[in-house]
Amino acid sequence: MTDRPILFSGPMVRALLDDRKTQTRRILKPQPYEYNGRWWIVDRHSGDCHLDLWARGDVGCRPIHPGDRLWVRETWAPLTSLTHNDPGPQAIIDGGFYRADGGTVDGEVSRWKPSIFMPRHASRLTLIVTDVRVERLQDISEADAKAEGLQTHSDGDADDNGRARIYEYFRGSDDLEWERDPVDAYLSLWDAINGDGAAHANLWVAAYTFTVIKQNIDEIEKVAA
Repeated sequence: MTDRPILFSGPMVRALLDDRKTQTRRILKPQPYEYNGRWWIVDRHSGDCHLDLWARGDVGCRPIHPGDRLWVRETWAPLTSLTHNDPGPQAIIDGGFYRADGGTVDGEVSRWKPSIFMPRHASRLTLIVTDVRVERLQDISEADAKAEGLQTHSDGDADDNGRARIYEYFRGSDDLEWERDPVDAYLSLWDAINGDGAAHANLWVAAYTFTVIKQNIDEIEKVAA
C-alpha cells in the first residue's frame, strides 16, 4: 500500500463531497508507443513495460495499484489567513478553510493557497483505489462518464434517443455548461480543463476507480489503530 497526493479542482472536490465522483482519469506521461504491433510505456522505475503488464501492475510497471491511498490536495487557507471575524467552529476543527466550500469566509481570507501547496495534514479527503485501467480517453463509457462527477438534471424534453436528462460540467470556475449525452459532457469537460481540442487527441489515460473517505489520511490510521 502506497500513499500519494492527488490534485483536484474546486468543482471536482464538490463532486467528491457530494458522492458524485468515484473515478478520475489522468494522462499517461510519457504516452505509450507502438513497436512490433504492441503498445509499450516507459516507466521511470522499471524501464519499458508492455502496456498490458502496466495495466495489471505486474513486475513493478505501475506506480498506483488497487489498495493504494490518494490524499486530495485542494485550494485552501489556514486560520491565520482570515482577515477578520470569528472563523467559526468548523474552521477551527478543520484548522483552516477550503475554497470549494464557498460560504461567507470567501472574501475575508487574505490569500488562498493553491492546491499544490496543501500539506498532508490539511487534506480532508482520502481516496482508496479499487481499480486501475489504461485506455484511450474516448473509450470512456456512459457509466464511467457519470462516475467522473457530472451533475445531472431533468429538463423534461427527451431527445431522439429517449434521454431526458442533461449532464452539466464546468467550463470555468463559475460557468456551468451542459450536454445531452454524458460522454459528450465529459469530453467537453476535458477540453475545458486541458484546452480546446484536447479530447480530440484521444490520449492514453489511466482511469482510477476509488472509494471516497471524507477524512484526513492520518486520522483514518488513528481510528484503525
